[in-house]
Amino acid sequence: MSPRSASVNEELRRRSKERLLQAAVELVGEHGYDATTLGDIADRAGSARGLVSYYFPGKRQLVQSAVHRLMHRTLEEALEREPRTADGAERMARAVDAILGLARDRPVLMRQHMAGLLQAEVGFVPCPEQRRLAELLRDTVARHGSRDVDRDYPMLRALLMGAVFAALVPGVPMPVPVLRAELFKRYRLAWELGVPPEAAAPGGTTCETDLSRFFATGLPGRRAHADPAGRSEGTAQSK
Repeated sequence: MSPRSASVNEELRRRSKERLLQAAVELVGEHGYDATTLGDIADRAGSARGLVSYYFPGKRQLVQSAVHRLMHRTLEEALEREPRTADGAERMARAVDAILGLARDRPVLMRQHMAGLLQAEVGFVPCPEQRRLAELLRDTVARHGSRDVDRDYPMLRALLMGAVFAALVPGVPMPVPVLRAELFKRYRLAWELGVPPEAAAPGGTTCETDLSRFFATGLPGRRAHADPAGRSEGTAQSK
């Protein structure tokens, strides 16, 4: 059998990483951060456990990247859904609703994400997923009419993070519609823009369990691939 080409190996590595990101989002959302181990994530992804450390320094970095992927793809989907628009106010409204929607629909996952950002030993970890999220938010600010994106983008990011935090504080959460109203007032957005709380979300349900569209994990039916060391990812190492 001839050796795999560099491009094939690169594609296999990409799919491996995608499956780990998806597994991390699913398991932390289902069981919480502390109850999810790297072994659990590898098993859900169908990967050898040693492969996790090949891509990520640790669990916190993996989970941050996974949540940033979910955030940026959710935001991208909201911004580009039909009817597509270049209107700055509508795009800002969609952005606010997309991020607040994650806090409403995936509270366990987003609460664990916010807690991780506040941990001094790890804190905020820049990664490709986070950079894509930042690009979308910067573009939203620019389309909304900002004259100084470098000043206004960090403010939007801070306001969205603060709203997510306020929506998720155990015992005293603020209602998402109230937080939405404050953000819409600040950015002078009409209430009917975006996806108002009383409106049905485009496509039906607001919280889908199948997140595969956000993670390009390969062709259906191809369940086992080789990792960079030549082991089959479809077979996890024994416990």
